[in-house]
Amino acid sequence: MATAQSEQGVGTRLAIIVMGVSGSGKSSVGEGLAAALGIDFVDGDGLHSPQNVAKMASGTPLVDDDRWPWLDTIGATLADRAAHPAGVVVACSALRQIYRDRIRQAAGQPIRFVFLDAPQALVQDRLGARKGHFMPPSLLASQYATLERPMAGEPDVLPVAVDVPVAEIVRRAAAQLAAAAAKALN
Repeated sequence: MATAQSEQGVGTRLAIIVMGVSGSGKSSVGEGLAAALGIDFVDGDGLHSPQNVAKMASGTPLVDDDRWPWLDTIGATLADRAAHPAGVVVACSALRQIYRDRIRQAAGQPIRFVFLDAPQALVQDRLGARKGHFMPPSLLASQYATLERPMAGEPDVLPVAVDVPVAEIVRRAAAQLAAAAAKALN
């Protein structure tokens, strides 16, 4: 698989967010994509405050005031970790455009978002089978209600369908990242 250096050009560092609703595969795809590109992976779930984790675990959806500090931490993590030799992939829901804008601002550098485009029924089945995660399946409807699908005004967001195995999702995401990088160089 291609390295970060060949994906974006020699000397370019990658800052990638794998985004989508809970259960869309952000962690699995993010880990696979990071491995394929030879860069680090950070799961944004681990950057939530203990208060946010407790709130979600109790079945209460987060509100924007809960999210702002977390989104700033995501952006700062991108800025810090992308300064490493190759870059970083971070898993983060980034459900609304204003959240993606906040991350862009906090990161202070170009970011690519890989949007895991997942039908709600598929994700509901996945969440029902998932064990040991703080986010209960009962909050999925609130995630879809919050989701603002990326529009044409966000050219740094690359949609990838998730109705195939993880390895294929990773392959498609890497191909889209390479195509976007090639387009940016022209």
